[in-house]
Amino acid sequence: MKFFVDTAEIDQIKELNDLGMVDGVTTNPSLIAKSGRDILEVTKEICDMVSGPVSAEVVALDAETMLAEGRKLAKIADNIAVKVPLTWAGLQTCKALSDEGTMVNVTLCFSANQALLAAKAGATFISPFIGRLDDINIDGLELIEDIRTIYDNYGFDTNILAASIRSANHMSECAKIGADVCTAPPAVIKGMANHVLTDKGLAGFMADVEKAGIKIL
Repeated sequence: MKFFVDTAEIDQIKELNDLGMVDGVTTNPSLIAKSGRDILEVTKEICDMVSGPVSAEVVALDAETMLAEGRKLAKIADNIAVKVPLTWAGLQTCKALSDEGTMVNVTLCFSANQALLAAKAGATFISPFIGRLDDINIDGLELIEDIRTIYDNYGFDTNILAASIRSANHMSECAKIGADVCTAPPAVIKGMANHVLTDKGLAGFMADVEKAGIKIL
């Protein structure tokens, strides 16, 4: 499973990218607004740093303007994936951009029917939002399972990009189900390394090292 990092913070992306933990990046206007920088400038810097897909989101709601924005974003770099919402206008934009050879990430997916439409429209990525479904007492992981089944039934090439990831458990469960990609905040990705028994074992080990006076350097 590929890891995309969900942030626009350059330092955080660089840290994970240098460690080989970044296969791509997802951004949105809200994340970039937190950085206080120009959206095109930040997106270009991220694209130059990361070799994988970088999702950059349109802000219009109508298909004509979405398409114009998508084409402008696509000119930033070859690894741009234009992010559009899962609306009818978004699907129209997805089809047009996909036909032009641009990667498209269709976002805000909350049902298997929506995911099926996105695949038919040629989406490169479909982004089901797990955490937001969990927030309203619907199992977001079941949606990943449903989409995986449908896509496998018919051989769709669209990548399942699990989004709205809230925990390390979400990451491992998505991997078991067969999500192609998970996009998560840096803290969640780094948190995957944590385990209480690792901490306990390390504390005991260090106590033994100190008692024995062992030194390597």
